[in-house]
Amino acid sequence: MSTRIHELAKQYNQDSKALLSWLKERGYVSAETKSVASTVSKIYFDEIEKEFGFKAVVAPVVSSPVPTPTAQIAAANEPSRVNIPAGVFVKSTQDIAREKEAVAVAKAAASKPASAPVVVPLAPPAVPPSPVSKAPVPLPPRPNSAPPIVAIPQVVAKAPSATPALPPRFISAAPAAAFPTVKSPAIAPVAPPAAVPRITPAAPIPAPVAVASAPVAAPVSKAPVALPAMPGRPGAAPQKAPPLPGVGPSPVIAVMPPSSSVTVTQVGDVKLISMKPPVIVRDFATALGMRPFQLISELMQMGIFAAITQSLDEAVAAKLAEKHGFLLEVKHRGDPVVLAQKEKEKKEKKLVIEDDTKDLVLRPPVVCILGHVDHGKTSLLDAIRKADVAKGEAGGITQHIGAYQIDFNDRKITFLDTPGHAAFTKMRSRGASATDVAILVVAADDGFMPQTDEALKIALNEKAQHAEKFALLVAVNKMDVKGANLDQVKGQMQQRNIAPEDWGGETVTVPVSAIKGTGINELLEMILLQADVLELKANPKAEASGVIIESQVDVGRGPLATVIVQRGTLRVGDAIVCGANWAKVRAMFDDQGRSIKEAPPSTPARVIGWTGTPDSGTTFKVVKNAREAEKLAEAEQYRLKKITTAADAVPKENTLDSLFANIAATQQKVLKVIIKTDVFGSTEAVRNILEAIKSTKVSLEIVSTDVGIITKNDVLMAGAAGSVVIGFNTKSENGVTPLAKHHGVRIETYAIIYELGDKVREMMADLLDPDLKETKTGVAEVRATFPLAKGFVAGCLVTEGKINRNASARVRRGKEIVHEGKIGTLKRFKDDANEVRAGLECGIKLDDFNGYQKGDFIECFEVQKVRAAL
Repeated sequence: MSTRIHELAKQYNQDSKALLSWLKERGYVSAETKSVASTVSKIYFDEIEKEFGFKAVVAPVVSSPVPTPTAQIAAANEPSRVNIPAGVFVKSTQDIAREKEAVAVAKAAASKPASAPVVVPLAPPAVPPSPVSKAPVPLPPRPNSAPPIVAIPQVVAKAPSATPALPPRFISAAPAAAFPTVKSPAIAPVAPPAAVPRITPAAPIPAPVAVASAPVAAPVSKAPVALPAMPGRPGAAPQKAPPLPGVGPSPVIAVMPPSSSVTVTQVGDVKLISMKPPVIVRDFATALGMRPFQLISELMQMGIFAAITQSLDEAVAAKLAEKHGFLLEVKHRGDPVVLAQKEKEKKEKKLVIEDDTKDLVLRPPVVCILGHVDHGKTSLLDAIRKADVAKGEAGGITQHIGAYQIDFNDRKITFLDTPGHAAFTKMRSRGASATDVAILVVAADDGFMPQTDEALKIALNEKAQHAEKFALLVAVNKMDVKGANLDQVKGQMQQRNIAPEDWGGETVTVPVSAIKGTGINELLEMILLQADVLELKANPKAEASGVIIESQVDVGRGPLATVIVQRGTLRVGDAIVCGANWAKVRAMFDDQGRSIKEAPPSTPARVIGWTGTPDSGTTFKVVKNAREAEKLAEAEQYRLKKITTAADAVPKENTLDSLFANIAATQQKVLKVIIKTDVFGSTEAVRNILEAIKSTKVSLEIVSTDVGIITKNDVLMAGAAGSVVIGFNTKSENGVTPLAKHHGVRIETYAIIYELGDKVREMMADLLDPDLKETKTGVAEVRATFPLAKGFVAGCLVTEGKINRNASARVRRGKEIVHEGKIGTLKRFKDDANEVRAGLECGIKLDDFNGYQKGDFIECFEVQKVRAAL
């Protein structure tokens, strides 16, 4: 909505052209605007009101020449340089009251009106004020009433009269003076209040001197007259009149302070804006230290049109806050996420209070085995457990986290076996973060390898964060292998700042052989020694809490998770919550598959009864009942959904580069895949190895990831999306194969992680058009030409390779290619030939070509299709 300039001038009692010039100076209208009929946008109204200091008021027209006095009129503090007609002055309420009293006395003294006109002097004579008790009390103006506008009259008095009061005038920009003739007593302009001397009540009131009829003499004003104050509601302080355009310096507009619902605090290096919804444009701009129209301008650049009083989407506001170096926090009343967070903080405080020293008991250490792939981690654990897990693993590599517990010297030790392949980085990090002691396995013949260094980095990070509750040991495995070099491994440890104890360092180093079983007992003793040094304790009487090691979907049992209890005792029947999933514990099993009723601290267990597969690495806790667990899980689901929705709602910048990028993306080849794995950790590993495949020609899109067997719904989804189903360590349910054949869906299953990555690369390359590779098979030199009935034949000598009938060939003359086509005729003397080898003569005729010349070369070549590279 917009308003024309001349209408705005009427509302603010300003001159239209002067207001137009003022708007141009402020940039509220274009500099090319010449007509006052042009419009001003509504978004600048608040700024105009701030400049003038009041809202628009339309003054009523008064027909009486003598106006009613207003009690709220006061002189402005600062004079304004305005071209006001001569004779116009502004008086206070007290001055008007005294002058009215003087007029009343003069009327009583006059016997009859005089016929001779009088000339009013420039300044009124000294008039003694009337007694205070006799002064009439001026009536207060009506609320919201506007001051009257009165023209300046030309007075011709017929009789001497007392000095009258000057009527108040509401000044507009450069008004034209009117001089009507009235029959009332002579009303003469009076000097400003500062010029009126104070007189005593005893002095008589002299009458003005009558002179010949003449127009009213304009008083000489040496200083600009101040504008009257604007009327307000009764009892309120008078407001100053707004400055006229083009007069004086531009006023400085102070930034409005933020409302009480908006707070800006400094948190470290980040400025945090906390506010309650909705996010209003005016309040948000104030919090950012901007003017509202500046924020509106930025919103318009983003394609969002919002008025100053409208609300913004929280995601858009967060993006704008980040752009200006702020962090936005919107506090929702009754938000389940906030309630859940408060409940979590309350529980954590309660847990700290409950963990009394007298309730703490020693717990078994949790040991994580880290190292490079194929360095014997699982074999070492088999030797400790006296089991044979490594033989059952695909490709001889571990692809899950295994949790086991053993007894040694009447004490328990919990082990976590983590994968060593590069794709399982997150899984290794998860395993290390849940443990007390990390064993870094290094092969004596290979030494430190890339995944060994990566595992060492994870262990050192954990040690840096929890120095008092974490220990690092190095087990040098494969000491029985030919080429084992213990000193070489220790030298590499020295280079990595983890020098062994016998070299003056602090790292416990134990040489072992998983195959022969040597050094196993020494390693276990060192683990228990480190546990004693760390003084690992927990409260078994508290409510249980722990960490999710792995999760999967088991056929017949549904979702289940491998957990390690870190505090308290987990029992069958407990209600536990983990992120957006919760469980009523129906059953628990140990590492050997035996059913257990409870799991004390540091005990690994497989829990059945989950509503879904919880994320690996997240923590769980026991709550009061299933209803509370469901409530907390729903709150987390709501939070995650809100984050996803907010991310989708953030507008993207529409630039020319992004437009071309979108066009290129629509033309790019895409391989869509659906991932199904046996456990959650495998899903992470498969996603990592697929996301590591980089190509500018083919993009890889993961449609969905899930844990469990391949179902018919997966096939139907793949058929609708045109994707490939990739299974890792999982099987298909009955009827999936014929359904996939019917819908033309490709299903690929793998048991080894690196084979999966190689196959996906091949599938991506197959989507590209094959590259054409040209191979030269033979060259013949033209020695002579022979005419035939249907053209000419080139008599040639084969100088290189061989010449085949129907082969692709080109005629080269110097550096120029004259013709390219197929060999239609190939003769050896007068007989047809299929092939002529080097050193032999032959006759060659190419299809549709007769322009052979002596010295030309005929080159034969083959074109092969080769798989394009990514």
